[in-house]
Amino acid sequence: MRSQVSVSFKNTAPFRIELSPEQAMDREAARQWLDGQFTAMECEPLRPTGKLLMADRVVVVAQAAGPTKFADAQWALAFAQSAAAVLGKPVINVDADSLTITY
Repeated sequence: MRSQVSVSFKNTAPFRIELSPEQAMDREAARQWLDGQFTAMECEPLRPTGKLLMADRVVVVAQAAGPTKFADAQWALAFAQSAAAVLGKPVINVDADSLTITY
């Protein structure tokens, strides 16, 4: 299944990453990659209860990464692969500024 992950930030063009079926990542590996990025970037849970859904993790990591990380093609590809694997949707749009995801 082909996938597209788009991440937008205020005052920048959206970052669009196209994924072919060969670039798919295993769901568990994707979860671990996102967990690692969440910890490395010292992200905070969105909800006061501390519960962190995978969609929350995707958007918080995108926000913490900012346009600088997404300018790194290798990092952006790993993010897109992870987001597509954990969310299981062919088209994912992340608005990092408003902390929202649409499918």
